[in-house]
Amino acid sequence: MEILSHQTPSAIEIKRSVAEPSLPVIGSYTDYRLFLKDFYEFRKFQTRKDRRPYSYAMFSAAADIRSPNYLKLVIEGKRNLSEAMGKKFAKAMNLSKAETDEFLALVRFTQTENPLERNQKLKELSDLRVGKKLKTGEINQDTWEKVPSWVAWVLHALTDQKDVSADFESLYGHLRRKAKPDVVRKSLERLMESGELARGEDGSLQKGRLLMSGSENVPVDLVRKIQSELIYLGLESLAQDPPQDREFGAMTVALTEEEFENLKFELRQFRKRWTKDIMVKRQESKGDRVFQLNIQLFPVSEK
Repeated sequence: MEILSHQTPSAIEIKRSVAEPSLPVIGSYTDYRLFLKDFYEFRKFQTRKDRRPYSYAMFSAAADIRSPNYLKLVIEGKRNLSEAMGKKFAKAMNLSKAETDEFLALVRFTQTENPLERNQKLKELSDLRVGKKLKTGEINQDTWEKVPSWVAWVLHALTDQKDVSADFESLYGHLRRKAKPDVVRKSLERLMESGELARGEDGSLQKGRLLMSGSENVPVDLVRKIQSELIYLGLESLAQDPPQDREFGAMTVALTEEEFENLKFELRQFRKRWTKDIMVKRQESKGDRVFQLNIQLFPVSEK
């Protein structure tokens, strides 16, 4: 089953006009140093005609920091922020409680270097941002709840695996305990209630319908959240599963824009072809295990 394969935008960094910078929105950043840089440039522009224009020293005073150029050192990557110092920075920028929590989560993500830990911090940041948008109504709660989670997709795929019972404990074991029991139980209940899944006469887990519904018009934030969780599962597999149970490879190449677009097209066609072929085969026989295929193509350099 192909999971939310439509294209999603990469992490957005708001581009500022040199002449007229505007107040940066923290939710648009994936690097807190860039957020700080844009905040400082905005305050400088805002006070450019004042008798005392905004300066690094003024920021330090507002943050109750002795070093007058500490903000400059942090922006340049010469200093990191501790949790306590991060709170001081948030106070100096007059961030709200919710914005402070997001800023601290952004700091943790930016400064974490270990790939496994970094992806976990990204998940935490994504969850926090989604929760904030749900509270403000920017994301519709009803729409959000109707979209299948990664757990739901795996449960749906388990109907094509041999000897899978609809019993909760059995299903929880099949998921290798990668999700909390209450998350698995809730996903299973929703799929049963909606008719996506059904219990066979022999107690086996079966599809209620061939395709899962609810993946149309999915909020970008939810797609990003699910995909980051699936990437995290891949990182766990890299650390935990033996090489014979997985296939991981990578290539780093310079591409023209035309080559990049062609490669994206070929990857999409590959997904579609395999999805179609596997669906046909599963009508004839069951699979041995459920596998997750993640395809990632992203920039690692600037133009």
